[in-house]
Amino acid sequence: MNLKHWIGIFFASRFDTATADEFIHKQVHKRLPPHTGWLHVFGSLSLLLFISQTITGILLLIYYRPTPDEAHKSIQYITAEVNFGWLYRQIHAWGGSLMILAVVLHMMRTYFWGAYKKPRELTWFTGVLIFLTTITFGFTGYLLPWNQVAFWATTVGTESASKIPLVGEWLRYFIRGGEVVTGETLSRFFVLHVILLPWILTGLLVVHLFLMRVTNLATMEPVGEEKPVDPKHGIPFYPVHVCKEGIVAVVLLAALVTLAVLAPWEIGEPANPLVTPEHIKPEWYFLPSYQLLKYFEGPYGPFIGILACSLPFALLLLWPFLDRGKHRHPRKRPIAVSFGLLGLLAAVVLGGLGHLSETEQTFFGNRYHIDHYGVPHRVDH
Repeated sequence: MNLKHWIGIFFASRFDTATADEFIHKQVHKRLPPHTGWLHVFGSLSLLLFISQTITGILLLIYYRPTPDEAHKSIQYITAEVNFGWLYRQIHAWGGSLMILAVVLHMMRTYFWGAYKKPRELTWFTGVLIFLTTITFGFTGYLLPWNQVAFWATTVGTESASKIPLVGEWLRYFIRGGEVVTGETLSRFFVLHVILLPWILTGLLVVHLFLMRVTNLATMEPVGEEKPVDPKHGIPFYPVHVCKEGIVAVVLLAALVTLAVLAPWEIGEPANPLVTPEHIKPEWYFLPSYQLLKYFEGPYGPFIGILACSLPFALLLLWPFLDRGKHRHPRKRPIAVSFGLLGLLAAVVLGGLGHLSETEQTFFGNRYHIDHYGVPHRVDH
């Protein structure tokens, strides 16, 4: 008698496992809609990256010390002294950005395929909350190495909170734990990043996965006209789709290790509140909002800027309730698809301008200075 058979007998003789066996068999052997392909792997990819972040985060926590005097030194120690510390630190750093990218790609596929429509509104809603939580993960984790770039980027980022009417000053003080970024800020970000956000994200993922299993993947049929997937034409979850996800998982692991070796994140200089580096910018996922805020000046400019930055996220949350059309196919939803493409284009353009602003670049053999607003000015030699 092999071990697997013995374990099966052990549990079957003590618990009613028939219901669980039936559920697992149904989920493993179910058929997916015929259009299910490689673009449907980004949800599983996001989950895999979250698991990777959890494992590497725990390994980092063994040596990390969340104090202004020890934080940067502990990162140096992990990188230089701990066995394979450099590797899992780099995987954790790159994994955070790749997780946000995977969530964005998953949401894009869901949006353009109309998979947020009835009866999957709540699945989309929890997905947007997962996206916002993942971004918050990136923001809170960015400060933890306590280097110059992270310190001053956090200073700039938390300053934006003061632009919110009525509660802005209080919110900035609450986030920082004082008037300026200090060890109290580091402590608060550490608690958020290591304790609160993992539980919040885990809860959201459980609800999201439950809703997804209950409603299944969306077909391309109009709302109210969906039919059960025909076993003759559906895609087998196992082994076909599982094989695709396995291939993507291997490629992801290879990409993480490659980035860790060829493009490592610098440790940087220790944070110095008395020396302000030039041209501090946030991470790529905050660049569109960072650049958009620059265009709003005057007494009410910051307030309008905050509203403009918040509007896309509010629309994302409410979109299933605003788009009441029955069709899911992109060709039959020109308005929704146009809105999506315009929003994506705006994010890419603003992000690009944010990245290039306050730098000098060479275009077609000419040297240009890109100003604060992203406008190029030719530099005379």
